[in-house]
Amino acid sequence: MTTAPFDRRMLEQLVCPVTRAPLSWDAERQELVSRAAHLAFPVRGGIPVMLVGEAREID
Repeated sequence: MTTAPFDRRMLEQLVCPVTRAPLSWDAERQELVSRAAHLAFPVRGGIPVMLVGEAREID
């Protein structure tokens, strides 16, 4: 499966849906990371999936 590139300019507009804190981009895992909420949100087909139920918990 090929993934569409993520528009990093979008990162400036997005915030964590739980904490409203800034997100960081993990290019290796294709995820947006909220360190404040300890969650990583997937990006599928170039589209961020900002649903808590779809997020992965991180340390």
